[in-house]
Amino acid sequence: MATSRRVAHEPAFVLHRYDWSESSLILEVFTRHHGRIALVAKGAKRPSSNFRPVLLPLQPLQLAFGGDAEVRTLKSAEWMGGHVMPTGDALMSGYYLNELLLRLLAREDAHAALFDAYAAVVQVLGTPQDPASQQAVQASALRAFELLLLREIGFLPDLDAQTSTLAPLAPGGRYLLLPETGLREAGEDEPASIGAEGWQSLQRALADHAPFTRTLRTVAELSPGASGALRSQLRQLLHYHCGVAQLRTRQMMRDLQDL
Repeated sequence: MATSRRVAHEPAFVLHRYDWSESSLILEVFTRHHGRIALVAKGAKRPSSNFRPVLLPLQPLQLAFGGDAEVRTLKSAEWMGGHVMPTGDALMSGYYLNELLLRLLAREDAHAALFDAYAAVVQVLGTPQDPASQQAVQASALRAFELLLLREIGFLPDLDAQTSTLAPLAPGGRYLLLPETGLREAGEDEPASIGAEGWQSLQRALADHAPFTRTLRTVAELSPGASGALRSQLRQLLHYHCGVAQLRTRQMMRDLQDL
């Protein structure tokens, strides 16, 4: 619930910003200890505002805010540094993450571990990579975050058992993760599946004390076929829980690729 006490030194990222009056902005921010909240940044659009160069997406910030309304008042914002703004495909990937958080996180529901994972993904997106491996590294980071997000908000079943029966995965078996049924055995005519060992390794990674780092490494070690199947199945699961057939950022990325 909203509180009237002032909050200071709060780690945060701006997810989205809206115009509010001629000089101010409404911000959707993801904070470490207070979850997703709305803030009004009064005068932020004025050329002389200290907020103007700071309130950017995909940049680590430290905020102070207060008030007891649904939309609280931003008091101060400080850029914490660490990396430059992502560009190109990395920038669009960051906007994709922001859309997922806006659609799936309830207001004022704190997820400190998820915040740390988001900060780690943003760090990956903002770090220059070897061109030969950049796409693969960024894709693995997105899959790791998607898995952690779904698990954190309760939409990811255990990946070491069949969801409907709770039976353990059979060695050598192949399985699909579907929105309506969870993890189930794949039929012979369903090739886009992942072996039991792959799902079990992902389950162990998610339970690790450093889940993002371990899951990122585990996703990167999947075979190309399993990696493609994971991407497709996670996309179906995310669209299902977001209530959309296509996320806006994904459609925008496809349109840019077509151009």
